[in-house]
Amino acid sequence: MYAVIFRSVRKSDFDELYAEHSERMEKLVIQIPGYISHFSFRDQLTKEGVTVSYFDSLESIRAWREHPEHKATQELALTHFYESYEIKVAKIEREYSQSGL
Repeated sequence: MYAVIFRSVRKSDFDELYAEHSERMEKLVIQIPGYISHFSFRDQLTKEGVTVSYFDSLESIRAWREHPEHKATQELALTHFYESYEIKVAKIEREYSQSGL
């Protein structure tokens, strides 16, 4: 399993357009073969955010990165949505959890 870690700082403009594209990308990514799950959060004060997406292979990540609609949104993100961003891809070597503490 792999994690794609997307850290960003949002611009203050284009909130409605951003929301539309964000919702559309969430609907698209779940259709990518090998997609597992994702979660996001953003600090409303600093506009800093993180999305972590899980995929079963590097090929799945590549398919998502190269999806035509996702690529078009990436271009829009560069000009309208983000002050800055960074992406890291990590291989998950081990996973465990505990609940009920």
